[in-house]
Amino acid sequence: MPHIGLNAHLLSGKAGYRSAGIHGYIEQTLAHLTGAAPSGWQFTAMVGAAYQRSIPGVTLQRSRWDTESPVRRILWEQWVQPAALGAFDLYHALAFVSPLLLTRPSVVTIYDLSFIHYPQVLSTSRRLYLRLFTALSCRRARRVIAISHSTAADLVASFGIPSSRIDVAAPGYDSSRYQRLPSDEVRAFRQRMALPERFWLFLGTLEPRKNLPLLLQAYAALPESDRLPLVLAGGKGWDYQPIFDAIERYNLVSQVLLPGYIPVEALPLWYNSAEVLVYPSVFEGFGLPVLEAMACGTPVLVSNASSLPEVVGDAGLCLPPDDALAWTSALRWAAHDADWRAEMGKRCQQAAQRYRWSATAAQTIASYRRALGLAE
Repeated sequence: MPHIGLNAHLLSGKAGYRSAGIHGYIEQTLAHLTGAAPSGWQFTAMVGAAYQRSIPGVTLQRSRWDTESPVRRILWEQWVQPAALGAFDLYHALAFVSPLLLTRPSVVTIYDLSFIHYPQVLSTSRRLYLRLFTALSCRRARRVIAISHSTAADLVASFGIPSSRIDVAAPGYDSSRYQRLPSDEVRAFRQRMALPERFWLFLGTLEPRKNLPLLLQAYAALPESDRLPLVLAGGKGWDYQPIFDAIERYNLVSQVLLPGYIPVEALPLWYNSAEVLVYPSVFEGFGLPVLEAMACGTPVLVSNASSLPEVVGDAGLCLPPDDALAWTSALRWAAHDADWRAEMGKRCQQAAQRYRWSATAAQTIASYRRALGLAE
């Protein structure tokens, strides 16, 4: 039976931005692998010294290195890891890069190619490392796993990876966490946080690709009587100042709320409290906040760019990311049509059920089978 080795050093042992996103994808995939694999398959995940949790069915090989630092992680990845590898039949790089000295067959997971399309967000050294080593890792791998069809298409266009070698394993969501909550619990949360009864919510890092100046332009074009308070929740990313400049320019200081970073434990309450999630992003590897909001029964207005249409399907409203007038009209519609909101909320919940971590793990196992030449 095959023994799979997995580089999981992006699993974080600390709270903060790395406790979600890629960390969540890796941890949930590992947690569901044994349930999706045939009996007898073995899994060993290599993790950093700071990661102290256990994962049922997966042997954890802890490094003595603290690989929370990107520099130390890269050094470990390229120089220490090849010598520390066990007798694996297949190696899975769970985030972008395999060691150059790797001699075993491999699979690599790619979340997005933002380091190519938005290079300013990274230091020059990290950007060059990711661009060069990700391309090499994908070309050498027997299979490449993308988290969306949009990312798969980007791999073909940017790196020339044949589509026949790419598998898609989309993220899931925690159905015990992201769901409709009792109205009295939501009402108490609004009161505790001094939130208005009705508001629109954006949730994500405040950075250029989220396209928030256009959203603010569309919002400002609404008559004041049609405007619900707009909450822009999330930590500051790079080049966030144009967002604050737009708030000032359109005189929206009293109508736009900026609560900052939202801990993952509070996300379901924010989604349930919002009347609509607005997500005008121009580039996403997947768009997890959209899926989480849908699972909570919150209607979504999203851009029709990159992966967002495949996440939403026909359960939400997809709009051109460069058409402020279309966003103004959609916001006005959402504000006034309670029947639409109720219907979209139900459809969003139903559509979200397509995305399960058990399915992510099953798709990952299917990729391993193809890499190993085993019958599916």
